[in-house]
Amino acid sequence: MTVDPDVVTPGFIGFVAIALIAIVVVFLIIDMLRRIRRAGYRADINEQLDAEAEAELNRREDEAAAAPVTDHDASDDTDADGPAAR
Repeated sequence: MTVDPDVVTPGFIGFVAIALIAIVVVFLIIDMLRRIRRAGYRADINEQLDAEAEAELNRREDEAAAAPVTDHDASDDTDADGPAAR
C-alpha cells in the first residue's frame, strides 16, 4: 500500500497546534526578557546602595579620625600644680 502525500497532511489541527506552540514560545521569551532586565536593574541598585554605604562608612571614619581627642576625666583629677591630693 502506498501513501498519497497529498492526502496525508497535518491539516487544520496540526496548524493550530504549531501556532499555539509558537505563541507560547513568544510569550515565554517576552517573560524571560522582563525577568532578565529586572534582575539587571536590581543588581545595579544593589551596587549603588553598596557604594553609598561604603562612602558613608568612609566618611564617618574620616570624621572620627579628624575629631580632636579630648580626655575630660584627666582634667578632673589634676589641677594646675599637679595631681590632686586625696
